[in-house]
Amino acid sequence: MKEVIAVVNQKGGVGKSTTALALGAGLRLKGYKVLYVDLDAQENLTYALGADSTGLTALDLITGRTDPQKAIQQTEQGDIIPASPALAGSDTIITGVGKEFRLKEALEPIKHNYDYIIIDTPPALGILTIIAITASSGVIVPAQADIFSLQGISQLEKTLKAVKEHCNPDLKVKGILLTRHNPRAILSREVAEVIDKTARQLDTRLYKTTIRECIAIKEAQISQRDIFSYAPRSNASQDYTAFIEEMLKRR
Repeated sequence: MKEVIAVVNQKGGVGKSTTALALGAGLRLKGYKVLYVDLDAQENLTYALGADSTGLTALDLITGRTDPQKAIQQTEQGDIIPASPALAGSDTIITGVGKEFRLKEALEPIKHNYDYIIIDTPPALGILTIIAITASSGVIVPAQADIFSLQGISQLEKTLKAVKEHCNPDLKVKGILLTRHNPRAILSREVAEVIDKTARQLDTRLYKTTIRECIAIKEAQISQRDIFSYAPRSNASQDYTAFIEEMLKRR
């Protein structure tokens, strides 16, 4: 297996699930074997892939009620360990010594079956985000070029450093990806420059590729299709293709 990548931002509405889906779909188009893991109780990634959240889920896996092979669902868009609404109570369910390593240990038996495991995380800095980061070799941070995203990245920086110090010393922040971006807006450009400086503080970079706002993304999600098959000529398809190329070149 090449990498476990967590897509992380505690701020909602920044295109986290969209990025996780597009990243996995784009890698699959290149011939890689991909497993999605949905840790967000909102189940956006689970829905987009047409998976069933009423059976065995990521929560069952993390709490040891099932093994990973049984939790995996095969869909037309790829393999996924789906989310469950019950994940919303994870901070009180997932407790005890070594709780941070639950996902890492649970995925170990199947890691050799995939080139990439893509983990979608909830918009919070609770235990689910921590176990996702602990299980990952790399983190991608989707963000918007606004002041609230900047504040969120500063808060996330503390969590990433703590996890790297105590749980996952080999963790790498692969980069910050600007989503829903309007490059013509003066404010967006100014905030993007500040985010670029913040990225260097995280010992990472702001990806040169940005993801433009595109209605086709929402349409694809409603249709339960990835952006590449739904609207291959759309701005979003072009942007996510360029992002994946940039990510692969700069491992």
